Amino acid sequence: MPKIKRDKSYSQHKEVARQGILFNKDFGQHILKNPQVIQSMLDKSALRSTDIALEIGPGTGNMTVRLLEKVKKVIACEIDPRLVAELQKRVLGTPFQSKLQILVGDVLKMELPFFNICVANIPYQISSPLVFKLLLHRPFFRCAVLMFQREFAYRLVAKPGDKLYCRLSLNTQLLAKVELLMKVGKNNFRPPPKVESNVVRIEPRNPPPPINFKEWDGLTRIAFVRKNKTLSAAFKQSTVLALLEKNYTTACSLMNKAIPEGFDIKEKIESILSDCGAAEKRARVMDIDDFIMLLHAFNKEGIHFS
Repeated sequence: MPKIKRDKSYSQHKEVARQGILFNKDFGQHILKNPQVIQSMLDKSALRSTDIALEIGPGTGNMTVRLLEKVKKVIACEIDPRLVAELQKRVLGTPFQSKLQILVGDVLKMELPFFNICVANIPYQISSPLVFKLLLHRPFFRCAVLMFQREFAYRLVAKPGDKLYCRLSLNTQLLAKVELLMKVGKNNFRPPPKVESNVVRIEPRNPPPPINFKEWDGLTRIAFVRKNKTLSAAFKQSTVLALLEKNYTTACSLMNKAIPEGFDIKEKIESILSDCGAAEKRARVMDIDDFIMLLHAFNKEGIHFS
């Protein structure tokens, strides 16, 4: 019989299967196996014995047990019931059992309890929504030390003018201080992912800047649709003009305020952009202060984005 060719992933899965767990690619399961990397992440978290730590995607518990040694309690969020069973088995009959709380399900859909700190090797496909779920969580936590795909990590810390600077960079840095901590090669995981990784420290700004985040999000969405176009061009799109005119009309109605005779939304927007010196600017070079000034100018004129 002819030999059947098998791809590389077959041998990886076969090896993992021998150890009792066949990891699920749909859940982004790449277990961090290097104890030195785990220790470095914990060291950079500056854990306290009184902390309640949140871990997302604990997998087989390599990091979880190290966290349990250092903090008061660990809340582990895991979507895969098989790994939940492995984690429960790992702490069964140990002093750690009473310190571990496991939340089973999709972390993006659950309400998170109180925690001081978050340390995790997260599934990369939920990186962006998870960052904002954490940053909008109340009460504030002290910091998060998280493993991300390298390019995503670089986007988080990118500055105006950088090639990777985008709405993710701006929104994250509005709400938090972000710092690259270390690079982690793909061979530190089982099975190895296709990409390299970075560990990032995120510290929420407390208090947060005094702006309406829904309004901010609406403004930055428009500005970054094509970040290399001028803001003047971005705001001339017919869908943008229609949305802002509708919002302006609604706001006037709610305040029992008459719409000025001859009002033209396009002219009003051009006037605001010009007064802020932003008409010929591109989103890719604008910083947080530029956008805050622009948002206040629009809202002052009764033009809203949400």
